[in-house]
Amino acid sequence: MAEEAKAKGNASFSSGDFTSAILHFTEAIDLSPTDHVLYSNRSAAHASLHQYANALSDAYETIKLKPHWPKGYSRFGAALLGLNQFDLAVTAYKNGLDINPTNEELKSGLADAEASVYKKERAKKENELGNAAYTKKEFAVAIEHYCKAIEIDDVDISYITNRAAVYLELGEYNECIKDCDEAVERGRDLSTDYKMVAKALTRKGTALTKMVNCSKDYEPAIEAFQKALTEHRNSDTLERLKEAERAKKDWELKEYFDPKIGDEEREKGNDFFKEQKYPDAIKHYTEAIKRNPKDPEAYSNRAACYTKLGAMPDGQNDAEKCIEIDPTFSKGYSRKATVQFFLKEYNDAMKTYQEGLKHDPHNQELLDGISRCVQEINKASRGDLTPVELKERQAKGMQDPEIQNILTDPVMRQVLTDLQENLIAAQRHMQNPMVMNKIQKLISAGIVQMK
Repeated sequence: MAEEAKAKGNASFSSGDFTSAILHFTEAIDLSPTDHVLYSNRSAAHASLHQYANALSDAYETIKLKPHWPKGYSRFGAALLGLNQFDLAVTAYKNGLDINPTNEELKSGLADAEASVYKKERAKKENELGNAAYTKKEFAVAIEHYCKAIEIDDVDISYITNRAAVYLELGEYNECIKDCDEAVERGRDLSTDYKMVAKALTRKGTALTKMVNCSKDYEPAIEAFQKALTEHRNSDTLERLKEAERAKKDWELKEYFDPKIGDEEREKGNDFFKEQKYPDAIKHYTEAIKRNPKDPEAYSNRAACYTKLGAMPDGQNDAEKCIEIDPTFSKGYSRKATVQFFLKEYNDAMKTYQEGLKHDPHNQELLDGISRCVQEINKASRGDLTPVELKERQAKGMQDPEIQNILTDPVMRQVLTDLQENLIAAQRHMQNPMVMNKIQKLISAGIVQMK
C-alpha cells in the first residue's frame, strides 16, 4: 500500500502536480513512517511550491532517519536556500559532501549557497554605505547605494524600505509609496519577517499623510497604519494612526464649517423648542454646533433642551461649553445654575449666578436666581426646627464672634435693612460675593430668615 501511494506521488511530481504529490507522499508516510525516501520526496514537493518551512521539516526528518544519506543534506540545503538562510545552507551542503565528496548535486548546491552568501555580503555593504550617506543627508548618494543593494539582493526588502525613507525625506511621496508597496508584495511572497512588512506599511502611511488635500485623503493612510498593526503592533505605528484619525476629524470639521447654515439650524431648533419638541430641537442644535462649533447660543439652547428632558449632566456640559466659548454670555451662567439648582446644589448655583453678574450686573434672570437660592438655603437651614429649637440656634449663633462682627458692621446692617425694605438695593447687594457670603452665614445661624 505504501509503495502504491509512493508511486502515485512520484507520478504526480513528474507531471508537475506538486499538491497531489504531497497528498500521496503523506499517505505513504502514514503507512510507512520510517521510510526516509518518502520524507525526502515530500520535501522536494514542498520546495517546488515554495513551502520551504515544510520542506525543511521533511528534510530534517530524512536526515534523522538516514544520517549518512547524501540526498537528505541536499534537500536540507535546498530548503535553507529557499528560506534565505544562506550560511546554514552552506553548512548543510558541506555536511553532505563530507559523506560523499563527489556528489554533483551537493557540489552544485554548495556553489549556489556560497554565491548567495557573497551576494548578500556585497548587498549588505552597499546598504551600509547608503545608511551612512542618509545620515549625512546625502540623499542622492544614499539612493544610489540602496539601488545597488536591491540589484544585488532582491530578497531583502529592508533595502527597498530604506530607499523609500530617502524618498520620504525628499518629499517624493509617490516614489516612496511605490517602494513600500513593492516591499510589502515581495515580503509576503517570500514570507519575510512580519516586522519588516509592518515597517513598509507604516512608511507608506506616513507618506500618504503628507499628500492630504481633504479629509478623505486620510483614509488610505489610516488603512495602511491599520494593516501595519495587524502585521506587528508597536507604539510608533499606533501613535501615527491616532494622529491620522485626529487630523481626519479636524479636516471633516473644517470642511463642514458653515456659520450661515449653523444659524439656520439653530433657528429650526428654536421653532421645535417653542413647540416643546425637545428631541427634535436637540437634533437641529447639534447640527448647528457641527456647522459652527464656536456658537455659544447653540450650546446654550441645547443645554435648555437637555434640562427640560431631565438630562442634567448633558445640560451642564453644554452650559459650561457655552461659558468656555464666551465668558461674557450671561445665558450660559443661567443655564448652568439652573441645573445646579435642580440638583439642589444651591450654594454652587448661587456662585454661578454671581459669576454671571460680574459680566452682566443688571441681568434680572441672574438676580432672580440668586433670590431663589437664598430662599432655598434659608429653608434648608431652618429644616424642621421647632420655635424653641430655632431660638436656641439663634442664641448660639449670637455668641459666635464672626456673627457678632457681621451684625455690628454698619455696611451689613444697611444690607439687612435693604433686604427687608428695598428690593432694588437688595438685588444690588447680592451682586457682591463678600456680602452674599456673610448673608449665607447669618441664614445658616438662623439669624436671618428670608421669604
